[in-house]
Order: sequence, then C-alpha cells, then structure tokens
Amino acid sequence: MESSPIAPEISLPLRPQDEVECRRCRVHCDKVVYPAACIDRGCPFSYAYEEFGRTYIGCMQKVYAVEIDLDLLRQAEATRAGFGAVRTRRQPLPMCRVEVEQTYGHRSGDLGCVNPEFSELPVGRPTFRVIAEPGTTD
Repeated sequence: MESSPIAPEISLPLRPQDEVECRRCRVHCDKVVYPAACIDRGCPFSYAYEEFGRTYIGCMQKVYAVEIDLDLLRQAEATRAGFGAVRTRRQPLPMCRVEVEQTYGHRSGDLGCVNPEFSELPVGRPTFRVIAEPGTTD
C-alpha cells in the first residue's frame, strides 16, 4: 500500500495587513518606514539621545529597531536620494510613512500578488478618498 505525501499545513493569518513581511510567493515583500518622516511629522514616539558626542534617534514603539545618527540622516536628506527607508519590526502606526517594497518583483506570476491584503494601509488611515463635486441643479 502506497502512502500519499501529506502537504504541509499553511497557516493563514486572520489579518494579513498586520504582518510586516510576506513570503507567500517567490516575490518577497517587506513593509518599510521612513525615519526622516518621523522627524518631519513630529512623531510623539521618536526619541533622541547623545552618546560619544553624537545624537541618535529611534522609535519608542520599536516600529523600526535601529537607532540612527541624526547628523548622517540630515546629510542624507539634503541629497536628492534622501535617507531612504528601514524595514519595520512591528505593525506601523497610523502616523508612519509606510510603503511595501518588493525584493524580487521579476518573480511575480501571471496572476500577480497572492496576498493583496498585505499592502493595505495601517488601521486608522482611510483606505480610500472621496472627492465630492457639487453639481448645480437647474
């Protein structure tokens, strides 16, 4: 009697948009945030401290886990390319400037993304915009 191989069980999350990375297909996606936007927006969860004569900034909510040299961030922001993004370690907050970056976009299949909910905006932000154009009534 031949035994048939059992496919591994894949657990699907209840809220894929709350994940910080997606590896469901060969295209690897990560949510990234822009630390410079935290400073520009005056995020209440940004902190700074001085050590070794340098000032470092970070996130109290640990949306991103790195601490960044403020002078280097400002120098990079002064260039055309800017400082750029860092990978998130937890769900971004509604005030974060967040994007989804694809690592291997060329691996995408004909059907596109297998987990489109992953790219949804964080809860607390509207997912659509309504533009009303009042018409004149005759």
